[in-house]
Amino acid sequence: MTTLLRPRLLRSVAVGIGVFVLFGAVTGLLPNPIYVRMVSRTPADYLFLVATAIFAGTFVYQRSLAEKPIGDRFAAGGIVGGFLAFGCPICNGVLLALFSSSALMTSFDPLRPILGVVSVVFFAGLLVYQRRRCEVC
Repeated sequence: MTTLLRPRLLRSVAVGIGVFVLFGAVTGLLPNPIYVRMVSRTPADYLFLVATAIFAGTFVYQRSLAEKPIGDRFAAGGIVGGFLAFGCPICNGVLLALFSSSALMTSFDPLRPILGVVSVVFFAGLLVYQRRRCEVC
């Protein structure tokens, strides 16, 4: 491994781990004394948390290799979509301010797995597109 690729790889791994720990803590998927999750944890929540963290790290790595990086807004959208897919719907202050807790539980909560799948497909498509445009990748 060349010396130039090592910092890029370490940075991308750090981003992936950072996203996993930060998002896992603020959504209550990683138990902590500060945040208590109000809905049950499901395997899909953990799957979408891990997928979002892996995609974020991979995006940072591919972006560092490209001459003309693309897709920052799409990546941000994929991360937000992933966060909404595994986050607690009634614990999210923004969603709770916009909608009532009963509306979130009856309308939004059943759509979270679909949002997670869409987010994963969206992010995977971005990574494939970015990889095809990158000559070094």
